This record gives sequence, structure tokens and C-alpha cells, in this order.
Amino acid sequence: MDLRILEIASNTENNKVINNFTHKSKNKNPICGDEMEISLIVENDKVIDMGYQCKSCVYCQASVSLLSQKIKNKKLDEIKNFINSCENIFENTKIVLEKNWKDFIELLDKKNTSRKECLLLPLRTVLKALKIS
Repeated sequence: MDLRILEIASNTENNKVINNFTHKSKNKNPICGDEMEISLIVENDKVIDMGYQCKSCVYCQASVSLLSQKIKNKKLDEIKNFINSCENIFENTKIVLEKNWKDFIELLDKKNTSRKECLLLPLRTVLKALKIS
């Protein structure tokens, strides 16, 4: 396992409960059993804050930790475009991520293909919370 994944996962500043959320979702990976709950505060079509709780592997934890840092103050359309492009990132297509999402390149790398569902669970949970696809 890449030590960078452990480093990203260890940042738990947004592993918190948000009681005044505007959007919330739970999701489970049927393959491995990872569980994710995400709460968002959305104002004026922007994510203001994100909290998460999870019972999951380190790959899922790294993904949700990074997402929780990068998603704040982003417009919903930008988030939707990013997450939809990530669905294809393990394929043989060349994906271009905008500058503020570049940190995901090291997580969503072909070497982690076997953990694809774990890495994408937080992103899919955000989409579910926002009810956008």
C-alpha cells in the first residue's frame, strides 16, 4: 500500500456530524461492506461544509477525506462534472481534471483499480445526497 494513501486518510478534520445539514445520504459498497454517511450544507448552489462518518477501508477513508477538503466552496455543477468524469478514470480513456481536483489523480490511479468501488463510494454518496447524476 502506498504511504501517501495512509497520509491522506489520516486527515480526519471533516470526520464530523453536521446537525444543520441541507443534504444527507448513506451508501454501502455491496462488494466489501464499506459504509459511508455524508452530510452537506449547500447554500446558493455551493457546498459550504461537508461532514462524513464511515466504517471503511483506508482507500475509502482517503477518498472521503480528500473529497471533504476539496468540495468546500465549489458549485454543484463543478462537483457533478468532476464526479461523473471520475467514473471513467480507471478506463483506458485520458481524463483531464481541473486544477483544484488534481490531487485525486494519485488516488484514482490504475494501480488502485482493484479498489475502484472503495475509492468511488464517497463520490457516489455525494451525488446521491445532492440527488444529481
